[in-house]
Amino acid sequence: MYRLHLESSKKRNPLFHLTEDAWNLASKRHPDLSSKIEVSIGWDGDILEQSLSSAQGIIVGPLNKELIATAPKLEWIHTTGAGVDHLFPIDWLPERILVTNSSGIHADKTEDFISMALLMLHNRMPQIIANQVNRQWQAPYQFNIKNKTVAILGFGDLGQAAGRGAKRLGMNVVAITRTGKPQLTADKTVPIEDLDSVLPTVHFLVVAAPLTAKTQNIINKQRLALLPSGSGVINIGRATVIDNAALKESLIDQHLSGAILDVFELEPIPSDADIWTVPNLIITPHISCDSPDYIQRVLDLWFENFSNLLHKKSFKNIVNRNLGY
Repeated sequence: MYRLHLESSKKRNPLFHLTEDAWNLASKRHPDLSSKIEVSIGWDGDILEQSLSSAQGIIVGPLNKELIATAPKLEWIHTTGAGVDHLFPIDWLPERILVTNSSGIHADKTEDFISMALLMLHNRMPQIIANQVNRQWQAPYQFNIKNKTVAILGFGDLGQAAGRGAKRLGMNVVAITRTGKPQLTADKTVPIEDLDSVLPTVHFLVVAAPLTAKTQNIINKQRLALLPSGSGVINIGRATVIDNAALKESLIDQHLSGAILDVFELEPIPSDADIWTVPNLIITPHISCDSPDYIQRVLDLWFENFSNLLHKKSFKNIVNRNLGY
């Protein structure tokens, strides 16, 4: 029997809880595979040390690095999220332990969200919402969004889904990637070194990049200034890929017409935080990629990789320790 541990935190949204009911529901879809697994389910470390004494695999959100690093039989960690910046630097983890993430399970929801967000920014909905609150009647007329250009920073599973959301609207998509290798969903792909030459040519910027040492604050004050006046910004990646103080200035100065942020350094945002009152900013509470069946999607992906393990096939979603995603 394969020994698997599921670890959750009661502090997290129940959407991300690995419960007995959630496991049983997923097991019914994978009866042959689940029959080969002995599972333990823990909360906030209550049985973690005991379970890790024999576990070969763990599915986890927040993790205890010390206990996981010393688990004698552990071979595989699967994270319930797509981002793994909380693991890095990963020198604490023995090389024998494989890490996979949940990237890609969000794609359909992300497409919808990006289509909505681009239309909202294009049609000046941040200003319209503010005008409604202030009881002001102003009509910001716009042409159709078709043939407008969006740059997408980061073109992994999340960025590709964003690209598909933009293509639904007939937009031109420029992918900005580490290598600049052509992407099927994009009309044009450029390497990250060309970022500064691309920004002045687009109407919108979507940030879908993971947080690494190289992407931290990569969209800084100087690069926000390169965007054309009246352009819009969307962030569904990681909060600190953008210099958010500089973004606030760009919105206050009306260089940007609007922004939609779905990711933040501290979540939930404190009620007294300044960001709530930034003009022409729409805040969404980290919902761009997640749906009510989130954990079922995580478990289906894990079962697919477990089948790959049994049949000695390549795993999906292996985290690259050098790249940080």
